[in-house]
Amino acid sequence: MKRLMFVFPHPDDESFACGGTLAKCSDAGQETCLICVTSGCKGRSGPFAFDSREALARHREQELRNAAHILGITRLKLYRYPDGGLAEVDPCELAGRLASAIVEWKPHVVVTFPPDGVTGHPDHIAVCRATGMAVEQAEQVLPTDEWPDFYFVSIPHYYDHCPDKGPAPAVPITGKVDITRYRDRKGEALRAHQSQVYSVNRAYPGVMEGDNGVIGCYEYYTLVRSGGQPVKPVAPKNGIPVMEL
Repeated sequence: MKRLMFVFPHPDDESFACGGTLAKCSDAGQETCLICVTSGCKGRSGPFAFDSREALARHREQELRNAAHILGITRLKLYRYPDGGLAEVDPCELAGRLASAIVEWKPHVVVTFPPDGVTGHPDHIAVCRATGMAVEQAEQVLPTDEWPDFYFVSIPHYYDHCPDKGPAPAVPITGKVDITRYRDRKGEALRAHQSQVYSVNRAYPGVMEGDNGVIGCYEYYTLVRSGGQPVKPVAPKNGIPVMEL
């Protein structure tokens, strides 16, 4: 059975970036593991009022559990590092913890944000760096036939409905997963993150009100490491090919 590991810094990142892919993997009988590195205690609270950041963190963790159930995620791991502070966390320590998770679970595929973090968020960038280090560390322990493929996930249309713009893409996209049948599941997972209504409305206006029409039919990836070797991403000349992770 194929196993896929997704590593993101905040609750809701999984639904924004990979919600359709996660649901598709679940329906295909594949196992998925989501590692959420922080609990999002410095995020917005939406329509809710909390008396502490700890209370917001607990609420966001429950929202994440709800989204994980919707998407059929097999394993959910909460690391509870400081939200907004991952750039100050020792990358070797975080990478070591992630490497241990890879060695223990032996995923065939590992996915995280690209070096620009999609939005330039320092937490996104720090998790990208630590996950890349972790994959290479795990290769030192695992037999060669258990080395995972390593992908970045991009959200090229994230800023389509935003007044501001994100950073220039750090890597070209090399493949896309068709999530046409899973757009509604992705929308349902996004709605599970009610405290993040501001962010969802920025990227996917209408989804919080039940209109999934703005959700595209594809999610986008870049293969950057396979068989223990880096893969230099090259932009496809004739359009982005459809792929499966």
